[in-house]
Amino acid sequence: MTDELPDRHRADVRAADADRALVAKLLSDALADGQLTLAEYDTRTAAAYKAKTYGELDVLTGDLALQPLAESVGGPDHERAVAIMSGFTRKGEWTVARRVDAIAFWGGGEFDFRQARFSAHEVTLNCVAIMGGIDITVPSTIGVEVRGAGIMGGFDHLSQTAAPNAPHLIVTGFAFWGGVGIKVKD
Repeated sequence: MTDELPDRHRADVRAADADRALVAKLLSDALADGQLTLAEYDTRTAAAYKAKTYGELDVLTGDLALQPLAESVGGPDHERAVAIMSGFTRKGEWTVARRVDAIAFWGGGEFDFRQARFSAHEVTLNCVAIMGGIDITVPSTIGVEVRGAGIMGGFDHLSQTAAPNAPHLIVTGFAFWGGVGIKVKD
């Protein structure tokens, strides 16, 4: 939601608890990478949990070389995953194409993005579940936007912001007498 605001207005927008927790996680990663001393980590983490706006949070990570958990790499532009009275799974270490079309017809599919490497900063996952299901697992460190719909079926709607350099997953499509489920798990 704040990605649509001009930078000069974003700094004044009030941050949520999830935003403060994300910054604390990024600071923890920076400590583990040796970018921060223990004293700097303690000071910045305390300030993160007291921050009220995005501007106050941005200052705490502005001088760090932040690496998203799932980093962008080169890879395919398009991929298909099809399950017709069967199933498919994409999990573990795998490279996510810029666009992935997934179809589950009387079958099921699973996408786990926790160890995935993204071929682009923004990736679109188009899900079509007809009398079948598609389960999606994402880490808390990537942005997620859902634009899909359920028609006599279910389509989870999860919205999650992440650091500006983190990958962004857009989930589109529809579920007809089926379901598309999305959960956050680190």
